[in-house]
Amino acid sequence: MGMLDLSRRALLARLGGLATAPRLMLGAAHAQDHALDAEWLATAGVEGGFAPVVLSADYAPTTVGKGVQRLHWVEPSPDGRTAVAVARRPGTTAVLFDRRAGMVLASFEPGEGRVFSGHGRFIAQGRRFLAVEIDRASGQGTVTLREVADGFGIVTEWASSGVGPHDLLPAGDALVVANGGVEPHTPEALGAEVAGASVALIDPASGQTRALTALDEDLASLSLRHLASAPEGPVVVAAQDLLADGVARPLLYRVEPEGRLVAFDAPDEEWRGFRTYIGSVAIDRSGAFVAAASPRGNRIGVWSREGRFLGAVPLVDGCGLAATHEPGRFLATSGLGEVVLIAADGEGVGVVARKSGGPRYDNHAVLVG
Repeated sequence: MGMLDLSRRALLARLGGLATAPRLMLGAAHAQDHALDAEWLATAGVEGGFAPVVLSADYAPTTVGKGVQRLHWVEPSPDGRTAVAVARRPGTTAVLFDRRAGMVLASFEPGEGRVFSGHGRFIAQGRRFLAVEIDRASGQGTVTLREVADGFGIVTEWASSGVGPHDLLPAGDALVVANGGVEPHTPEALGAEVAGASVALIDPASGQTRALTALDEDLASLSLRHLASAPEGPVVVAAQDLLADGVARPLLYRVEPEGRLVAFDAPDEEWRGFRTYIGSVAIDRSGAFVAAASPRGNRIGVWSREGRFLGAVPLVDGCGLAATHEPGRFLATSGLGEVVLIAADGEGVGVVARKSGGPRYDNHAVLVG
């Protein structure tokens, strides 16, 4: 049985097995004879395919299975054991795996006629899962609410109120969705100057859109794509620019509770250094610092939570970003297999540890526990 072809019935059986005999699941790809010490989760290109990756506290990677679709974001479940890796647009699979046993459990698909955009989130203490999906024909976005115990079956779905949604997260009493509009560096983006992006605040009970905010006309070329938040920190959204015209447009914004977007600050030369592209964003454990990565600009920038630019460090093809258990520190990964530890304070930012020799990490990483 392959990594990505388990049926819904098999998924239900596996989920039941987690509750009754979690240490006895054998026979899946890369099964371990001991529990993995997972500190972070990521995805990576491995041996001609793609796989979830479990990273230990010393940055040692263990890949879990392998599939042909590009897996993007990994969402750890509050159950402390499982996680879901979601394929990036035009992906049609999401992979459930046991991050401690190092084994794939099952997969599930988007709604009919739709593709996943690479992101999803557990809610309700892990009992339910939210995913953003894109209609193949129109590009319109849908948020699906799925029941984990029912094989991730769709309970209900809501309009994302925009085209090309890429990321979503629960924040306060709302669900925040980044509708990216036209995606940069795609055939649709050729000649386009207006992305049509927006941030939607959705009522998680009714699915109604409470607020829908777009950027001003002089920033209309920005595609709003990745989100991050922390319990004591802001909600931030990162952008990518359709235009490479040399204009230094801010690529990072704070999402106010009513939906208003407030730009972070940085000198023009620093914004230009990101080369129109931020591929991931993260907030540290304390909520005091925000980091954004540009694999095109080969750099990681760090700001205070108020939006003051603190500095940047180089990382070739670096994009994955995650908090650590220590305030003011971030883990960053690169497509060249490098992992670095970044430290920030009120005065600046620097690299304090580095390890090479890993797989070709994709755009995201996440802290577990």
